[in-house]
Amino acid sequence: MSHLNSLDVQLAQELGDFTDDDLDVVFTPKECRTLQPSLPEEGVELDPHVRDCVQTYIREWLIVNRKNQGSPEICGFKKTGSRKDFHKTLPKQTFESETLECSEPAAQAGPRHLNVLCDVSGKGPVTACDFDLRSLQPDKRLENLLQQVSAEDFEKQNEEARRTNRQAELFALYPSVDEEDAVEIRPVPECPKEHLGNRILVKLLTLKFEIEIEPLFASIALYDVKERKKISENFHCDLNSDQLKGFLRAHTPTVAASSQARSAVFSVTYPSSDIYLVVKIEKVLQQGEIGDCAEPYLVIKESDGGKSKEKIEKLKLQAESFCQRLGKYRMPFAWAPISLSSFFNVSTLEREVTDVDSVVGRSSVGERRTLAQSRRLSERALSLEENGVGSNFKTSTLSVSSFFKQEGDRLSDEDLFKFLADYKRSSSLQRRVKSIPGLLRLEISTAPEIINCCLTPEMLPVKPFPENRTRPHKEILEFPTREVYVPHTVYRNLLYVYPQRLNFVNKLASARNITIKIQFMCGEDASSAMPVIFGKSSGPEFLQEVYTAVTYHNKSPDFYEEVKIKLPAKLTVNHHLLFTFYHISCQQKQGASVETLLGYSWLPILLNERLQTGSYCLPVALEKLPPNYSMHSAEKVPLQNPPIKWAEGHKGVFNIEVQAVSSVHTQDNHLEKFFTLCHSLESQVTFPIRVLDQKISEMALEHELKLSIICLNSSRLEPLVLFLHLVLDKLFQLSVQPMVIAGQTANFSQFAFESVVAIANSLHNSKDLSKDQHGRNCLLASYVHYVFRLPELQRDVPKSGAPTALPDPRYHTYGRTSAAAVSSKLLQARVMSSSNPDLAGTHSAADEEVKNIMSSKHFHEELALQMVVSTGMVRETVFKYAWFFFELLVKSMAQHVHNMDKRDSFRRTRFSDRFMDDITTIVNVVTSEIAALLVKPQKENEQAEKMNISLAFFLYDLLSLMDRGFVFNLIRHYCNQLSAKLNNLPTLISMRLEFLRILCSHEHYLNLNLFFMNADTAPTSPCPSISSQNSSSCSSFQDQKIASMFDLTSEYRQQHFLTGLLFTELAAALDAEGEGISKVQRKAVSAIHSLLSSHDLDPRCVKPEVKVKIAALYLPLVGIILDALPQLCDFTVVDTRRYRTSGSDEEQEGAGAINQNVALAIAGNHFNLKTSGIVLSSLPYKQYNMLNADTTRNLMICFLWIMKNADQSLIRKWIADLPSMQLNRILDLLFICVLCFEYKGKQNSDKVSTQVLQKSRDVKARLEEALLRGEGARGEMMRRRAPGNDRFPGLNENLRWKKEQTHWRQANEKLDKTKAELDQEALISGNLATEAHLIILDMQENIIQASSALDCKDSLLGGVLRVLVNSLNCDQSTTYLTHCFATLRALIAKFGDLLFEEEVEQCFDLCHQVLHHCSSSMDVTRSQACATLYLLMRFSFGATSNFARVKMQVTMSLASLVGRAPDFNEEHLRRSLRTILAYSEEDTAMQMTPFPTQVEELLCNLNSILYDTVKMREFQEDPEMLMDLMYRIAKSYQASPDLRLTWLQNMAEKHTKKKCYTEAAMCLVHAAALVAEYLSMLEDHSYLPVGSVSFQNISSNVLEESVISDDTLSPDEDGVCAGQYFTESGLVGLLEQAAELFSTGGLYETVNEVYKLVIPILEAHREFRKLTLTHSKLQRAFDSIVNKDHKRMFGTYFRVGFFGSKFGDLDEQEFVYKEPAITKLPEISHRLEAFYGQCFGAEFVEVIKDSTPVDKTKLDPNKAYIQITFVEPYFDEYEMKDRVTYFEKNFNLRRFMYTTPFTLEGRPRGELHEQYRRNTVLTTMHAFPYIKTRISVIQKEEFVLTPIEVAIEDMKKKTLQLAVAINQEPPDAKMLQMVLQGSVGATVNQGPLEVAQVFLAEIPADPKLYRHHNKLRLCFKEFIMRCGEAVEKNKRLITADQREYQQELKKNYSKLKENLRPMIERKIPELYKPIFRIESQKRDSFHRSSFRKCETQLSQGS
Repeated sequence: MSHLNSLDVQLAQELGDFTDDDLDVVFTPKECRTLQPSLPEEGVELDPHVRDCVQTYIREWLIVNRKNQGSPEICGFKKTGSRKDFHKTLPKQTFESETLECSEPAAQAGPRHLNVLCDVSGKGPVTACDFDLRSLQPDKRLENLLQQVSAEDFEKQNEEARRTNRQAELFALYPSVDEEDAVEIRPVPECPKEHLGNRILVKLLTLKFEIEIEPLFASIALYDVKERKKISENFHCDLNSDQLKGFLRAHTPTVAASSQARSAVFSVTYPSSDIYLVVKIEKVLQQGEIGDCAEPYLVIKESDGGKSKEKIEKLKLQAESFCQRLGKYRMPFAWAPISLSSFFNVSTLEREVTDVDSVVGRSSVGERRTLAQSRRLSERALSLEENGVGSNFKTSTLSVSSFFKQEGDRLSDEDLFKFLADYKRSSSLQRRVKSIPGLLRLEISTAPEIINCCLTPEMLPVKPFPENRTRPHKEILEFPTREVYVPHTVYRNLLYVYPQRLNFVNKLASARNITIKIQFMCGEDASSAMPVIFGKSSGPEFLQEVYTAVTYHNKSPDFYEEVKIKLPAKLTVNHHLLFTFYHISCQQKQGASVETLLGYSWLPILLNERLQTGSYCLPVALEKLPPNYSMHSAEKVPLQNPPIKWAEGHKGVFNIEVQAVSSVHTQDNHLEKFFTLCHSLESQVTFPIRVLDQKISEMALEHELKLSIICLNSSRLEPLVLFLHLVLDKLFQLSVQPMVIAGQTANFSQFAFESVVAIANSLHNSKDLSKDQHGRNCLLASYVHYVFRLPELQRDVPKSGAPTALPDPRYHTYGRTSAAAVSSKLLQARVMSSSNPDLAGTHSAADEEVKNIMSSKHFHEELALQMVVSTGMVRETVFKYAWFFFELLVKSMAQHVHNMDKRDSFRRTRFSDRFMDDITTIVNVVTSEIAALLVKPQKENEQAEKMNISLAFFLYDLLSLMDRGFVFNLIRHYCNQLSAKLNNLPTLISMRLEFLRILCSHEHYLNLNLFFMNADTAPTSPCPSISSQNSSSCSSFQDQKIASMFDLTSEYRQQHFLTGLLFTELAAALDAEGEGISKVQRKAVSAIHSLLSSHDLDPRCVKPEVKVKIAALYLPLVGIILDALPQLCDFTVVDTRRYRTSGSDEEQEGAGAINQNVALAIAGNHFNLKTSGIVLSSLPYKQYNMLNADTTRNLMICFLWIMKNADQSLIRKWIADLPSMQLNRILDLLFICVLCFEYKGKQNSDKVSTQVLQKSRDVKARLEEALLRGEGARGEMMRRRAPGNDRFPGLNENLRWKKEQTHWRQANEKLDKTKAELDQEALISGNLATEAHLIILDMQENIIQASSALDCKDSLLGGVLRVLVNSLNCDQSTTYLTHCFATLRALIAKFGDLLFEEEVEQCFDLCHQVLHHCSSSMDVTRSQACATLYLLMRFSFGATSNFARVKMQVTMSLASLVGRAPDFNEEHLRRSLRTILAYSEEDTAMQMTPFPTQVEELLCNLNSILYDTVKMREFQEDPEMLMDLMYRIAKSYQASPDLRLTWLQNMAEKHTKKKCYTEAAMCLVHAAALVAEYLSMLEDHSYLPVGSVSFQNISSNVLEESVISDDTLSPDEDGVCAGQYFTESGLVGLLEQAAELFSTGGLYETVNEVYKLVIPILEAHREFRKLTLTHSKLQRAFDSIVNKDHKRMFGTYFRVGFFGSKFGDLDEQEFVYKEPAITKLPEISHRLEAFYGQCFGAEFVEVIKDSTPVDKTKLDPNKAYIQITFVEPYFDEYEMKDRVTYFEKNFNLRRFMYTTPFTLEGRPRGELHEQYRRNTVLTTMHAFPYIKTRISVIQKEEFVLTPIEVAIEDMKKKTLQLAVAINQEPPDAKMLQMVLQGSVGATVNQGPLEVAQVFLAEIPADPKLYRHHNKLRLCFKEFIMRCGEAVEKNKRLITADQREYQQELKKNYSKLKENLRPMIERKIPELYKPIFRIESQKRDSFHRSSFRKCETQLSQGS
């Protein structure tokens, strides 16, 4: 480091220098809940085991901290919620999109006015200007816009402005990345603490019965009916009045404050709906059965007064007397159950299993939590309020109003459970149980976290405990129904004794009212009773004896007493329980005592040195007990002299159960044996020692100890977990403690190690224990983190002489002494002789030898050695749970370094070489193990991943302890080894990534990477002076060097080791292919992102100069990103709102809204600067794996961060040297960045539909259920859902908890966020968008400045402009827009000429965007945009002194803006136009030129376009009117083709929106024709269409486009037809788009016609690929024609007439409307009626129902009338020859017909002979389909048919129907039968027969009708012939069951034929012999016989 300059050294030190050590060993005192820790009683010499336990419980935690990691808040800045106040520092960014939302007024209701459209055609567009611009007030102008400033100064000013008020930390604005990949977060395990379940607080308020005559005592406890188990100890409570308490004064010498408690805190670990709170009430013993004693309570009421009062007084006196006499005895009285199922709400218990898991042991080391918390399975559970306790369970007060009387013979717990089960079923007990009326009020609530004045079950005060409080709360000990896996952390030593049953039936008569006195004795004389029994209510805290309740006159009573005893810490053989049985005489007899002794029994507490617990049946001795009785158990007393007299001949008659709750007594054989043997090694004992029931000699000790070590793991899991800390401590002690047993050294380390491995294995494998997200068992994790410390080596107690007095172990713990003292003590321990501590210096030879044997080993060395030498299963397990051993190693190494004061020495020498070899071996083995697992099937991958992460953390920790070069070597080995063994790339990269990600999260990461060694500061020439670097001689070298700084070179990898590795992985991941690679790419990007993010938010890196250095370290990332360019997500596709102008999303759903880009792309435009998507011509073609949007965004933010923080001058130098291809790549990248960080606006919470939400809830519920069932880390994660730890490697990749992929998550999140949260998010994302875009802008400025010197600036300029324009197209904040426009103005000033000459396309877009912003509602934006637009005009004028082109572009931009933008506001735009006018008036320099007048002319023109727009606004609701208007506007631009084209496109877009694809296509055809006209004027190519004439086959209407040609304007005039479409490729683009739309609209024949024009052009251009495509499209079109022919639907047509002055221009106008295919008359009628009803008010609109001519005089002048008639296309006969196909009969239609029936009398219908018909033929102005959906009618012809002509028409139609049905292929029997039935059916009214009878019965008198008569006759002739054919055909088609029907038809046919024959055969002779020539009349109806209609469309009749 010697050659670093001083600044760098200083920076390196600031970032935490190397010399400091990173790890710090701290002792933190244990948190103690109680004021004093729970300790054994004073002054007792404790057993070594008890001493160890107590020490384990009270010693401090030893924690190894990282010094430089700073406070966790800092690291957590991005990971946790500590950003909560960060947003307050942010400025509010204003976005126009949001200001609009607020200000939009509600659309006004009520009738709207229909605006009348005046005809604009004929007038020029300019005259439409309806008011003068000058009448407006201009906006504020920018002051110095018109001053002359040099381009450089301008740029400088802009840059300074941009640099101010910038956000320092970019990542603070970026939403923190999905935590799923955040493997580097090692969760800190929870601190071990006492287990508390769900705590509920029960307060007893009052207990009252109908009469108050005596004291009553309540006790409550919890019972679980389902498990049949009492689940809490008893809580005793005295609610008596002082008067009644007075009755017992004689029996209560003292009353301890603790016994006055009236509220209890119960704890329930496994809540269930079967838990009952049982209240038992006792009274003082009195004479009589329980029933007798309860009698007064049932019959007397205090409220009755009178006699009752006297009775009560009497009873009170009685009570007082027996209280004095029998006050210390109780009798059972009553009880009441209270169900807690509503409290432990059942709904939360449907998932009982999982709840349970989340509360116990699994919630790692017994974290205290309320039920509510434990149920919040995920932070936003199901957003249904879950009724867990505490969520909405407010304090509830319960009242119990009746009690069940106790039954003397049914008092046992067994009976109680039966009662409760009954009660649960029917909520009342059987009839025979009496109930006593009374009132008990109690209050149940969730216990708060902190309760003032509370006592533990041992009566220790809990913090906080105020002095003055009288009534404390009591915590009640829980007896959980199942195991609770939480290690002991407090000293607790309690014994519960339950006397159950006594059988004295065969005993002497005196035993009737039996009580048992229970005592805990420490000897045999009466005085040895110890005051260790906990008192009940209102009495002393501890008692020496306690009496059970008496059941009157019962010789075999049941007891329900619970005696709670505080066990002494040191138990001896003398301790025992003594039971004395008495008979109590209730009646007072003269001279007799109250108690009569019946007998004794006892139970020794220890048996074989072990606590006795369980159920016993003891015999009862009837006489005084012999001496030393307590040495034996009552069942096995040896024969005495004199013999003991036993009840029932020494049979067991007394049942009793004893339970211990102790954190000292293990109550497990294996543990007991292990601890005993360990202590026998540590302290002086006399052999043989007794363990359980075996004796062990000194010789056997070693063997037995080894056995017990091996057997440890066979002990039950619960005790093992309870004593886990102590067991592990002992095992670690054994592994390093040198032992001499019987003169031989014994080595236990291998056994101890294997035992630890086995324990780790069983803890990990247990389903009941929780793991964290890295799969680490929580109990072990917290053990290593808090408890583990280097084993304290015991110095052997000298063999000779008395033992030296050790200080009281309770007060001497490792942690109490200062660290220095400890280390010196340890040093002493190592030099001292093992045999005699006093002989420190001089050793005899023998002592030396012993010392060598005994010299203890270092724990870390021993552990590493054991890991290396382990074999078989042990080895497999060690590496499977390597994390545990790694953490042990690290913690022991840290302590070792700490103790040996090695921090000053070199790291290299801290650890022995052998140890370092072992570490190398371990790392290699683990690596190969990982590789081996990955090759196996899928299942093992998760295991490999965990091991990989453990290894990474291990090396991470070693970097803080060992020589870094050594660790780096290990890392290199790891990487190489994995590469060698794995061939599956994604897995390999994924593994290495997670590994590196963890290492890179090291707090000294930057220093480890030597980030200060950047190339730009490293000296380049031997002489380090800066000046020499700039001398020309080394400039080329310098350039090369700068370029290489942005690449991942091998020098870089050597110098910056970790970063180099990480970048290599990233590059490999981006380049790789294969299954699952996208996940890996996400991981890779996420790793880099999180690294940069942590630097950005690291307080050590705040200084800009530090950030510059860090950014320099990451420069190669830029190269990698540029290479990955083609893989980045294409946001143009993702964001549908690409072009803001194209409006909302739904247009895009149509068949391709007319997007100019698409047209161009189709046409293969050669400079494709505007295509959507990025055409990267610069890239070789390769199939890349695309990154998704999130990954791309994360990568882009990294790129921006580097660009923001790197040295800007360096970036410029780099850019200056880049080849243009690379520069274009950078621009492409910036283009992506723009879209990537577009502001998305506030997430609107109400937009989520409830349906989605509901669905999402179901999905989520199912998913959660699936996860909760899963065990291990994943299920656990869900249960605890520690924020930010969602790593579910097992979930399938798509359903990760990722926001965008699971829609429910998003829906829920939106719903759950408050408005404040949404605002805050919007604020942050607004700032992010602004900052990101400003960085992009800085970058563009850099490119412009760097490239000003280059030659390629023209192509660059285009690229830069493209990015700028694109950014203007996004939703931007005013801040950004201000800077962006400033940059644009600088560009215009600097490259104006270039801009207007070369970049025509960009120029158009630029005009478009600037104009768009001129219509902004934000004044700031408007003034910026106006200034820019004015400057644009001014410079373009300067460039060519005629800015026709810009004029044209601005005009066209405005036209397209107006036509498309939905949010367009013309007032703002007018203001802007006025402002521009003001600029031109104030611009003194230009006053002498024609410029101002040209500007004014242009503005006037724009204003008139705006005027049209306003009109369009008004017709927004009326689609037809809107189209008419747009049509007229387009028409008015016939003189300016560009504008006409724009408007035609606008129309096409509107049509597409309404799904009128044919009309949209027609608009494009017209546009193409327009282009063709101009192209043919320019050049005469044979392959181009000859103007619009060539388009006639597509539509006859196209000729309109030829209206204007040479006479109007010449195409060469500048600025005309300069648009992109007036080129051959533009023409092809329009036509191809038209073809697509025709195809969507189903007009496949037209597609062919369109392509006929396209193909020659493509052929001429040799575009064979496109020709392939075109022909394939043609093939598809022809296929469709073949397949769909008769199924195709074309339009339906209606004539609509408007009548009434209300319609204005429309009055008396008639139109033909084209409606979608199957529109029925009522539909269109309803639509128009509703629409005009809205305009004029529904009552004023009327629809005329018939089609007769309207008589205006009969109409109401105040009403608007609409007449709607169905019309059919009409063709003359000659036309029918050409219109053969269905398509031809529906295309190019100009004539339509409808028929109106009438009679001469005026009725519409009449008899056959009087039925006339009027046929009306309408001719429209243009042919359908046209560019509009309604066309006005220009001609109307009417023909009247006489009745006989009507008959002829009808018969022709019938005959035709028959012909069609007969010839149909394939034949359709149903259709045929239908037509036949209508023709020959007998009952057909006005059927053929009737027609014949009316018209053919006789020859008409009028010769004029002869011809008609004959024609009708011939019609009938053909008709009957067809009927015959039909009947024959039907015969061939029918099925067997239709035979009869066929017969019927045949019969009818014959009948008809018979009836018709005479009429058909009768000819009119006059017609066949010409007598004389008749002069024909004027109206010759013969020639009118051509009213043939389209054959298949039958008239729909009006």
